[in-house]
Amino acid sequence: MTPPASAHSGTGRLPETGRAWHLTARPQGWPTPDDFALREEPVTEPADGQILVRNIHLSVDPYMRGRMSSAKSYVAPYELNEPMYGGAVGVVLASRADGFAPGDHVLHDLGWREYATLAAKRATRVDPEAAPLTTYLGVLGMPGLTAYAGLVRVAGFQPGDAVFVSGAAGAVGSEVGQIAKLKGASRVIGSAGSDEKVEVLTGEYGFDAAINYKKAPVAEQLREAAPEGIDVYFDNVGGEHLEAAIGALNLHGRIAVCGMISQYNATEPTPAPRNLSQIIAKRFRMEGLLVMDHQDLQPQFVQEVSAWVRSGELTYRETVVEGVENTLDAFLGLLRGENIGKMIVTLGD
Repeated sequence: MTPPASAHSGTGRLPETGRAWHLTARPQGWPTPDDFALREEPVTEPADGQILVRNIHLSVDPYMRGRMSSAKSYVAPYELNEPMYGGAVGVVLASRADGFAPGDHVLHDLGWREYATLAAKRATRVDPEAAPLTTYLGVLGMPGLTAYAGLVRVAGFQPGDAVFVSGAAGAVGSEVGQIAKLKGASRVIGSAGSDEKVEVLTGEYGFDAAINYKKAPVAEQLREAAPEGIDVYFDNVGGEHLEAAIGALNLHGRIAVCGMISQYNATEPTPAPRNLSQIIAKRFRMEGLLVMDHQDLQPQFVQEVSAWVRSGELTYRETVVEGVENTLDAFLGLLRGENIGKMIVTLGD
């Protein structure tokens, strides 16, 4: 039975303080540890309609780099000298909200910290018996929905399409390629930054081909991997990859632009693809992708993808870093491409 809104904590004393990461300066180019601080903060008891959560797993994602800038964007920037935000899964320690009880596990957006007091409407209950808690931050979470919506809706994938994915060993890209294969792609090519990742793409995820973009020009490798061209490009990288994909696109190809991580830390304006004029002759379509625009696909996504995960048809990897004190290292490692699959920071069960 769900406790009434007046219910308070479970057994034991509530923590008095917890650590949280603050942005202390706007990074210029690549972020450095000098731009951040891990600080002790008081833990506040929940008011009416709120819950107190002990975070178990934190998510670090490429989009967070954009929130460190003060430039106007689709999401508000992080405030200086305030706790940062990000996806997190945790356990409820205290509740004054209907529908939530101590011991419940929830997904919410107050990551980068050990404890979070938040309005219950900002949290979603998740079931650790249905799937491992980390999957709600990755394969069955925001990255997964991004992959699904970007391929199925934004790129308008059709069976028989040849698909190219950049950043293919990451949480989003690895799922894009696998979904494309499961839905009948004629060929799936992935790009990654190491031979180890290339082996994972073809050996574990079932990509038909994969390239190490650090070994030779992307356009040259893509021509060899997709001699008959591509119909869909899922872009996580931008730059040289985008230019190469445009060159390989077939007539009426589609490009879903999810991210451009190659440009996130640039201090000067980056050039547009030099072959963008091909959009006229090839009549291709290019569209940006924000997962928040496609929340209506969530039930369809969970139903379809969770079945593939349970059956083993869709596999995933996670790179796990332990300790809240190492969250920044995990984020910087993500920007450097040190992860395979979803980058997770775990704070303990």
